[in-house]
Amino acid sequence: MIEYKKLSNGFEYIEIKNSLAYAKIALQGAHIFHYEQNSKEPILWLSETSDFEIGKSIRGGVPICWPWFGLNKDDSLPQHGFARTSIWGVANTDERSADITLITLKLEYSKESLKLWPYKFELELHVSISDRLTMELKTTNIDEKSFEITQALHTYFSVSDILHVAIRGLDKKPYLDALTFKKEIQSGDITFNQEVDRVYQEVSDEVLLKDKNRILHVENEGSCSVVVWNPWIAKCKRMSAMRDDAYKSMLCIESANAFEDERVIKSNESLTLKATIY
Repeated sequence: MIEYKKLSNGFEYIEIKNSLAYAKIALQGAHIFHYEQNSKEPILWLSETSDFEIGKSIRGGVPICWPWFGLNKDDSLPQHGFARTSIWGVANTDERSADITLITLKLEYSKESLKLWPYKFELELHVSISDRLTMELKTTNIDEKSFEITQALHTYFSVSDILHVAIRGLDKKPYLDALTFKKEIQSGDITFNQEVDRVYQEVSDEVLLKDKNRILHVENEGSCSVVVWNPWIAKCKRMSAMRDDAYKSMLCIESANAFEDERVIKSNESLTLKATIY
């Protein structure tokens, strides 16, 4: 079942239910802000105080960072690009079976986007909702010149307790520590007892999130970089749309083309960043 819904302030979203899963996707940002397998705890984390207002990004779920990740060289431009606060259109829906629902959302260049980023593009998010959440972010260059992008599917995972989780699959991978701006090499599993903000490179295998009662798998294609982030105590208190203790129940593992993994897309060519979560 696919239903189109609207909040009292005009904020629009899609609700998807099938025999295996339940999800919600906002038209602003093509932002998946809820996903759970039936009769199981939600996989995505969503802030209890998140804004659902036009022009404000949602805190939680899977924000789309595009066409740049993080801060732009021009600090007057929005952090993480403009895709996450743009209104996308629904290009296609397909209730493929009782178990699988497919949704495609699309964003195209406009006079407003050209003021922020002077390139013509088509951006599509293909979502498959079943016992797996699959996201494919496809960028097509319809300009006459090449352009560079960095991007991320900025996935917030719900965890039981940040002190009792571990990330596996990044051992011996190089990373940039965004807190110290130093390059390091990972040793063993990633665990948490302080703020972590790292961009891992040379990632080719799946990443595992080991929690108290479950193990979540993150498989990436079209990407060699993964971002791992938890704001911890002090930063969490400074952040908008987050309770002071929110860091305890969330963790970001972001499928990305970030920093050294930036990509050049030539005229009339496409690039797809794919993440599968189960």
